[in-house]
Amino acid sequence: MAMKNLIVGQSGGPTAVINSSLYGVVSESFAHSDQIGHVYGMVNGIEGFLNDTILDFAKELPGEKLEYLKTTPGAYLGSCRYKLPEDLKDPVYPRLFQKFQEMNIGYFFYIGGNDSMDTVSKLSRYAQQIDSDILVLGEPKTIDNDLILTDHTPGFGSAARYVATTVREIVVDASVYEKKAVTIVEIMGRDAGWLTASSALARRYEGDNPFLIYLPEVDFDVEKFLKDVENSFQKSASVIVCVSEGIHDASGKLICEYDSDVGCDTFGHKMLSGCGKYLENLLRNRLNVKARSVELNVCQRCSSMTISETDQEEAVMAGRFGVKSILDGNTGKMISFVRESDSPYRLTCGLEDVNRICNQTKTVSLSWISQNGSDVEKEFLTYAKPLVQGTVKVPMDKDGLPAFVYRK
Repeated sequence: MAMKNLIVGQSGGPTAVINSSLYGVVSESFAHSDQIGHVYGMVNGIEGFLNDTILDFAKELPGEKLEYLKTTPGAYLGSCRYKLPEDLKDPVYPRLFQKFQEMNIGYFFYIGGNDSMDTVSKLSRYAQQIDSDILVLGEPKTIDNDLILTDHTPGFGSAARYVATTVREIVVDASVYEKKAVTIVEIMGRDAGWLTASSALARRYEGDNPFLIYLPEVDFDVEKFLKDVENSFQKSASVIVCVSEGIHDASGKLICEYDSDVGCDTFGHKMLSGCGKYLENLLRNRLNVKARSVELNVCQRCSSMTISETDQEEAVMAGRFGVKSILDGNTGKMISFVRESDSPYRLTCGLEDVNRICNQTKTVSLSWISQNGSDVEKEFLTYAKPLVQGTVKVPMDKDGLPAFVYRK
């Protein structure tokens, strides 16, 4: 029987280690050249595949060039936010599988978050429906850490390390003045506050800044917030506040909507930003104190210099495990992380039914959030600390800047 080819794509927002997962898939596939023919990449995900934008990894990244993927942020293959139709009778499905057949594809990998797992679910279900032998697996990815049935996701550890590092730098910078001042740090997190909670790792000792941390899992009360800040001035003239971009009031209205119109992306998700600026102006007007806001934005997901070694190693491990799993005949699954121990930290890979994962959201447990809703408990720190460990040496170019690998 002729060997089948493998194709892999990336989708959704990039992370600092999404290319490490890609490296794991591609390098492990090369190691099984007796079972896998060509290793192809979809440029710009499933949407690019439909437009025939495909590359051959053996030609594109030969030899040592492949190693550079592990320290290159962003999505090397490019990304997309293309949502496959809910109706499996839509003509796009036979079109896709006709292309798979023409390219002799037997193995399909998609690296991404919740919406990407939705794609894996639909493709695997359609393959089963038409009795296709194509195997489909999902590789998890998201800095938001909001995929269910996995301890955490590749990308979260590095983003959490960036958040904690940057917030610690902001704390030190802001501490030089004696006049009352508040710095609002707005951190990514639509429905889940995992990244914002990671700002607690910035504290050098108990009682250190950031004094206040607000997550979308708990309703945000503006008046309570003002009182929280006033009380924090008893600890220090400099108050650091970390907020998730998705914080909302008891009615569900986003704080960023209080004085601005919020658009939607292609999946219908509201495009969030601006709650930090709103709170900055609120503090200045109501408390008459110096206030500023810092929006970390995409820096959280694209900083190669703060890649967590643990995160990188686990992303590669997930990619390798996925290839071995698909060669064993698994399909319609997502690679998961199973934590065996906090101290010493131990982790293994598993497989979960992707149909149980897609379109679900894992939020921070309320038991890990303080009763007053403005901090996190020690249990979260126990969970998060192992994920930000280790420093990765990033190759530099002749100008002393990070050397990344780019598509031709």
